[in-house]
Amino acid sequence: MSLPSPGQLILAINAGSSTIRFALFQADDASTRVLEGSVAGIGCVDSSFSARGPHGVESFSRHVGVPERFNAAHVLLDWLGERIEPATLGAIGHRVAHGGSGYSEPAELTVATRQDLHKLSSFDPEHLPLELLMIDALHLRFPNTPQVACFDTAFHHTMPRVARIVPVPRRYEAHGVRRYGFHGLSCAFIMDELERIAGKPAAQGRVIIAHLGGCASVTAVLGGQSVDTSMGLTPAGGLPTATRAGDLDPGLCWYLARAEQLTLARFNHMVNHESGLLGISESSGDMRELLDRQREDTRAAEAVAVFCYQASKTVCAMAGALEGIDTLVFSGGIGEHAAEVRARICAPLRFLGVELDPDRNAHGEPLISAGGSAVAVRAIHTDEQRMIVHYVRQVLARSQQ
Repeated sequence: MSLPSPGQLILAINAGSSTIRFALFQADDASTRVLEGSVAGIGCVDSSFSARGPHGVESFSRHVGVPERFNAAHVLLDWLGERIEPATLGAIGHRVAHGGSGYSEPAELTVATRQDLHKLSSFDPEHLPLELLMIDALHLRFPNTPQVACFDTAFHHTMPRVARIVPVPRRYEAHGVRRYGFHGLSCAFIMDELERIAGKPAAQGRVIIAHLGGCASVTAVLGGQSVDTSMGLTPAGGLPTATRAGDLDPGLCWYLARAEQLTLARFNHMVNHESGLLGISESSGDMRELLDRQREDTRAAEAVAVFCYQASKTVCAMAGALEGIDTLVFSGGIGEHAAEVRARICAPLRFLGVELDPDRNAHGEPLISAGGSAVAVRAIHTDEQRMIVHYVRQVLARSQQ
């Protein structure tokens, strides 16, 4: 591989369980987007395809029928294929949710790397199959364009062994059973932003990142490195989210198997797609809708309350791992935009020195803690696509040396 010359493009692909986000960047400037968009609501009746370019060029949002993720991938790839000349595409970077124990930093997607990722699919069947589909399909369309995997688990490889061990028979560790953590690209971007806006001492201190969105996690960072996080072997653990149950008593699976003859496949679908905010409210997994309904609908109110309670409790756990807290960062769609959720999470944290300024929080200012708060509380917009491009450029430069 060689570093693309100025004027060439880097394509960032961020394929989630129900959304594929993409962005085109100038290869010589990771802050300059040429185009961005998403295929969202995959598998839902209101699935959509949207794009946004500079000065309104190529900007649109329209309904598309994407009953499952493989349709979504080809809708996006056909559209991109009509607009990107192969000669202008210098590289493609992918957010890859799970890198297992073998990948602690971004890596070029060689034949061997792709084979490794196919073997890891059982760890994350909600994300890896779609990500691998995008990787393989883009390789067919742009066979001479280097591709780079940017692993969401890589940021957490610095966790101490005591935080990684899963308390099951030791023999399973040899098969890769351990706590990995996710949202690593988001955490890495937030730490860079924190250093930029608050200085290196803040970024080197005791930082807790609450990445709260359709998928949510809380991470403890010390000296710029992850020391613990709420998710474990797969993204299904940790906090309850839009449709995921989060941490559960493992006895529930055995109970439902006996009481309702629930199969393992059906249980997996339930805890990933029918639980969390959707399961509690019985109406929606969208926090915005639940906040609007909570005064008239007790189920919506309970869903919001459970989410805030579990997030607050998890922040406390991460503060225990850090032996204190200097900075609390909210990010993700909920963390960045839901002032009421931030306030409800922070209210029980006063004993840790967390105190919000109600006006700053309501107006969504970057620093939302009160003047006398012992803990700086911030809302920072995350940008995983930009982090992907940053890592792609690193890998390309390293291969050139």
